[in-house]
Amino acid sequence: MSGTDGVGTKLKLAFELQRHDTVGIDLVAMSVNDILTQGAEPLFFLDYFACGKLDVAVATEVVKGIARGCELAGCALIGGETAEMPGMYAESEYDLAGFALGVVEKERIVDGRSTRPGDAILGLAASGPHSNGYSLIRRILERAKPPRGIDLLEPTRIYVKPVLKLLDSVPVKGLAHITGGGLIGNVPRILPEKTRAVIEKASWPRPTVFEWLQREGKVAEAEMQRVFNCGIGMAVVVAAGDADAAVRILSGAGETVFRIGRVEARKGAEPQVLIA
Repeated sequence: MSGTDGVGTKLKLAFELQRHDTVGIDLVAMSVNDILTQGAEPLFFLDYFACGKLDVAVATEVVKGIARGCELAGCALIGGETAEMPGMYAESEYDLAGFALGVVEKERIVDGRSTRPGDAILGLAASGPHSNGYSLIRRILERAKPPRGIDLLEPTRIYVKPVLKLLDSVPVKGLAHITGGGLIGNVPRILPEKTRAVIEKASWPRPTVFEWLQREGKVAEAEMQRVFNCGIGMAVVVAAGDADAAVRILSGAGETVFRIGRVEARKGAEPQVLIA
């Protein structure tokens, strides 16, 4: 399994704040969390750093973050490419892309096909907006400053080690990395056509950062659910009888876990995700 990704417009905020030590973690996270959803263990990572003129100090901070992300994911950083392209990028700006390769035995691929009505849906807590919704976040920042305690550059949480531990212990039916599109846009990827997910939004506390963004941006609830992860970075589907064991394993591995919903039979044109 392979995954290629970037950090998106979160980089713009890093430029404005002159903080470059966490975006490398984001870069790794977006790739390794994606391939993890199929049950694959990340083996190695390659990065691409492009700029108009290389600032060695900045590049060093970025690469330190990439190395830290690889450490958290348990994969090797085996190389990368640095490209100077004068005139292509504004001064002090750069772009990032990354590629991860993972492996999973064919019979252990997680694809959602075994999901059935009655299955439980667990949610792993996010560390913040992760790497999605930053075009909207930057617009909100034009008119409001975040209060102390809210760090909009908090890096994307890497779920690899805890979820791999879970996969070794409990039959996992589906895994969804909650990125752009939120729960509504990502959970359907692991649902058979005649099933739907019923998510209870009161089953986990919405982090302060999302409350602040919604209030200051006057963002409608439907838009919040479409743009942001709203506090859940990974959804896990297991049989109802395995839910207690799954919660214990993930919690023991350092994750904050919530029972966020269930799988039901889907009738007619009902939406595949209902957030109640």
